[in-house]
Amino acid sequence: MTALTLAHLSDPHLGPLPPLRLHQLAGKRAIGYLNWKRGRHAIHRRDVLDTLVADIKAQSPDHIAVTGDLINLALPGEFTQARAWLGDVGTPHNVTLVPGNHDAYVRPTQKQISEWEDYMLGDSAREGAPLSFPFLRRRGPLTLIGVSSSVPTGPFMATGWLGSSQLDALDRGLAQLESDPSFHVLLIHHPLSSKDSHKRLTDADALLALLKRRNVNLILHGHDHIHSTMWFEGQHGRIPAIGVPSASATPHRHYPPAAYNLFSITHDGSSWRCEHRVRGFADQAAIDRGEISELQRTQLI
Repeated sequence: MTALTLAHLSDPHLGPLPPLRLHQLAGKRAIGYLNWKRGRHAIHRRDVLDTLVADIKAQSPDHIAVTGDLINLALPGEFTQARAWLGDVGTPHNVTLVPGNHDAYVRPTQKQISEWEDYMLGDSAREGAPLSFPFLRRRGPLTLIGVSSSVPTGPFMATGWLGSSQLDALDRGLAQLESDPSFHVLLIHHPLSSKDSHKRLTDADALLALLKRRNVNLILHGHDHIHSTMWFEGQHGRIPAIGVPSASATPHRHYPPAAYNLFSITHDGSSWRCEHRVRGFADQAAIDRGEISELQRTQLI
């Protein structure tokens, strides 16, 4: 029997913000900076994130997926801080990353992107070639397919977009996997369905149409900072799409405290099985105690 454990966390929103200069607060960054100072800095705590990552490591997953929003305002210093944090989580071989909208709060430079590049390179990427999406990574019985919905947007907007070129490349890549027997996991920052127009994936309909004719077994996303399980029509039946709270969050309003997903994926020779466990903080008291527990266990497939 083939077996593998995949951990999934998202939206760490690493703090504190690095030193910045006044000119760096032009445009949308000024709004984000005010939001950070007025409350987000207290919601997203590094000690919470560190405790969560320590628990992930204690579970000894075979691979870790991170679905974006490592940083907050896309300041140059934030990219360097996030690279150091990624190194603490694991090696580029053992950790796969896709970016989020906060990672492109303003359009990042090539130098900034290169800080994280080796966590987003496909197995067939040529040395020196520019980073591109989608990418494919094979890890044991898994094929991880990473796409980027990360684009700069206007003030008070947090939408994502794949674009026709990326969608066409994804279609071609998944077509080449039609006879591949591995378990296919799509990684994306934005959920494929959202009630909030200012946070939606704007070309979700095109992606959903693509998934109806291509083989994907599981979709992992972040962005909404909540526990989420949605089901979408796929080539061979319904596809589960799983979201997760921010990995650094304390409970606030309707948002739950930090948690992560843990998937036990097995193949018995004839079919796949996927068990989903959620581990995290039950409430503020659990955060104060530094206590992580299993919150949920579900058989998805």
